[in-house]
Amino acid sequence: MSTASTPASNFIRTIIDADLATGRHRSIVTRFPPEPNGYLHVGHAKSICLNFGLAEDYQGKCNLRFDDTNPEKESFEYAESIQEDVRWLGFQWDGDVKWASDYFEALYSFAVELINKGLAYVEDLSADEMRQYRGTLTEPGKNSPYRDRSISENLDLFARMRAGEFADGARVLRAKIDMASPNINLRDPAIYRIRRAHHIRTHDAWCIYPMYDYTHCISDALEGITHSICTLEFEDHRPLYDWVLDNVSVECHPRQYEFSRLELHYTITSKRKLLQLVNEKHVSGWDDPRMPTIQGMRRRGYTASGLREFAKRIGVSKSENSVDMAIMEGAIREDLEPCAPRVMAIINPLKVTISNFDGAQAREADFHPNAPELGKRVVPFGRELYIEADDFAEVPPAGWKRLTLGGEVRLRHSYVMRCDEVVKDASGHVVELKCSIDHATLGKNPEGRKVKGVIHFLSCEHAIPAEIRLYDRLFTVARPDADREVDFCNYLNPDSLKVVQGWVEVAVQDAAPETHYQFERLGYFCTDRRDHRPKDRLVFNRTVTLKDSWTKEQA
Repeated sequence: MSTASTPASNFIRTIIDADLATGRHRSIVTRFPPEPNGYLHVGHAKSICLNFGLAEDYQGKCNLRFDDTNPEKESFEYAESIQEDVRWLGFQWDGDVKWASDYFEALYSFAVELINKGLAYVEDLSADEMRQYRGTLTEPGKNSPYRDRSISENLDLFARMRAGEFADGARVLRAKIDMASPNINLRDPAIYRIRRAHHIRTHDAWCIYPMYDYTHCISDALEGITHSICTLEFEDHRPLYDWVLDNVSVECHPRQYEFSRLELHYTITSKRKLLQLVNEKHVSGWDDPRMPTIQGMRRRGYTASGLREFAKRIGVSKSENSVDMAIMEGAIREDLEPCAPRVMAIINPLKVTISNFDGAQAREADFHPNAPELGKRVVPFGRELYIEADDFAEVPPAGWKRLTLGGEVRLRHSYVMRCDEVVKDASGHVVELKCSIDHATLGKNPEGRKVKGVIHFLSCEHAIPAEIRLYDRLFTVARPDADREVDFCNYLNPDSLKVVQGWVEVAVQDAAPETHYQFERLGYFCTDRRDHRPKDRLVFNRTVTLKDSWTKEQA
C-alpha cells in the first residue's frame, strides 16, 4: 500500500540526499528494530512512519527486526501484534521478518574475535562491584582486577559460560575500552551475560545472551543498513556503536543518527508504565481505547492515514518534541471529516410526542453533504421522537438557539418543530415534551419567520439501541510522569470513560467492526473492533469530539 505524499524536509533527509549525491550510498536501507516485550505506542508509530517512509520515498528497503535478546520479557504475542501494527499503518518490511536471534552464532564468533584481539575479557566482579568500579560522571572508573586476564584464559572462560558451567550473573563478558572515558558507556561495558531463560525462538539452546548495544550495531552491519535511526537517548551510545563495528570483521559500517523522541501530552509512552496500567487494571488491556498504543488508538477509531499525517506534522528534529494531544486529535478529525458518513444518534434521550403527527413523512438524506458517493438513507419520522436532553432548556441562556417552551427549531433533515408543553415527574424533572410540527416545512424554510436552531433526533419506533463509550484523555495533567516523587497513577482521569445506553439510526445496524461515522453534533465514532456485532450488539467508541473542547475546559 503506498502512503506517498509530499515528504517534509528534515535533517535526516538532508543527510540521505547528500549520501546519494556523493555516491556514498547507491540506495538506502533502514530498519525498525522493536523489542517484542510489549505493544507498540504512538512514539513507535512515529519511528515506523520515519523508517518505512524514508525507504518508500527513496525507493529503498526497510527491515523489521526484533531485538529478542531479553528472553524473560518477550513473547510471540507481542511480536505478532507489532507486525499487525506495521501493516495496519500502511507499510511492509523488506523480505522476511528478521530477529537478533538469527545472528546469535555470529555474535558469539565476533565476541571471540574481540577476545583474541585483547579487546574483551571475562569479568568476575558482581554487579554491585562493577558499579563501584565504574566511577561517576565527574570521577573516572578504575580497572577491574580481572581486566588483564590472558587471551587464552578469557577464551576458556567464555566457552565455559556458553556451556553452562557458571551460575546466572556469576560472570559477564566485557569490552575492554577505557575506564577513564568521560562517556560512561565506554567504561568497559558488558556485552554478554549469563541468563538461563527460555527463549521464544532458540528455546534453551543458549544460556548466555548478548547485550543490546553490542547486538544492535552488528545486526545493522550484517543487514547492510545504511542509516541506523534511533532516538536521542542513544546519542551517548553512538561511540560504542562505532567502536564495536571498528573492531569486528564486518564489511558494512552503518552510521547512527538520532532524533528526539515523541512526548505526547496527557499520556505516557513508557512500556513499563503502560504495563503497570494494564496489570493494575486501570485500563482493560493493551488495546484499551484510552491507551496510546497503536492497538488502542486503532480500537478507538484513529485512522492509519490520520496517524501518518500526525507523524508528518510533528516532524523530525533533535529539539524537544513535546506535542499537545490536540495536534493528534486534529489530524484524526481532518482525516475523518471528508469520508465518515454522517448519521444521527442520541446519547442522553428526552422523549418528544408530536401532537399533529398525522400525515408526517420520512425524508431521504445524504450520508455526507460533500461525498455523494457515500449514498443516501431514509430518515424515519414518528409520533414519538428522541432528542438530546441538552437541546432543551426551560430557562435558556443568552444566545440559545435550541428548543425552549414556545420556541421553534429545525429537526435535522425534517420539519420545523415547536415546543407546546413540558411534562415533569414528581421531582420536577423534565421527562417529556409535547410538540407540534409545521407540515409545510419538510425540505423548505417556513414562511414569514426565521428558525435559526437545528437539532438532531430519532424516531423512537425506528431507533436502534447501542452501547456508546465516551472516551476522554487518560490523565488530567499534560505531563503525568514529570514528577518522579508522585505516582503518575494519581493523575488518572476518573472521567476518561463513560458508558451510556444510547440510540442510533437504523441505517447503521449492519455496520461491520471498525466502521467510522460522524454522529452529527456529537463527534466521530467507530464501531468497536472487539465487542461490536452487527444487528446483535452495537458498540460505538467515541474517537474524537467535533471540536477541541478540552483546551477551553482546562483554561
